[in-house]
Amino acid sequence: MDWKEEDYEKQKIKQMSNIIPHNFQVSKKDRNIQKNHHSFVIWFTGLSGSGKSTVANALEKTLLEKGFHTYILDGDNVRNGLNNNLTFSPEDRTENIRRIAQVAKLMVDAGLIVLSAFVSPYRRDRENVKNIVGKENFVEVFVNTPIQECEKRDVKGLYAKARAGEIKDFTGVNAPYEAPQNPDVEIDTSKSSIEDSVSIIFKAIANKLHLKYE
Repeated sequence: MDWKEEDYEKQKIKQMSNIIPHNFQVSKKDRNIQKNHHSFVIWFTGLSGSGKSTVANALEKTLLEKGFHTYILDGDNVRNGLNNNLTFSPEDRTENIRRIAQVAKLMVDAGLIVLSAFVSPYRRDRENVKNIVGKENFVEVFVNTPIQECEKRDVKGLYAKARAGEIKDFTGVNAPYEAPQNPDVEIDTSKSSIEDSVSIIFKAIANKLHLKYE
């Protein structure tokens, strides 16, 4: 660490010592009771083109129709706004996911079921999300669609550009994807329809949805 980095860290520590979180009267529990369901994060991870956003969108529609309060956080949408200053380097990917996790945490505290659809290729980053939002508030859905099928779809033309050398750090082509080892749910959209995928996930989260407060 050079002197500039050391000075920055000292300033950061000094500033953080002056930040004291305020305790508000309305809690997450209060908001959950008002909405009549628990709030948590459903984290979709998988390659580009695997069907993460499509399934998340369909699941949100199902949840909404059943009276649950939801919100979707999606890779392209977040990078178009909140994270538009980040690249796809490993370091910026980590920061991208960290920021998203903090936003998701706020939304869970607000009483929402948050559906987050991100490639999120690194296990350590997904583990960090779990730590930020809380293990009890985290459901990992691995959309394990084979890369051959993802590339065949290539709805955005990204795989073709990556193989042509026009895109660097593209997951699955010239950047790694670390598959979840013990996901809460695993689906393959080349084998399961969107409807079946939604049904599989809904059954897996059913016990988390309903309030159990005494």
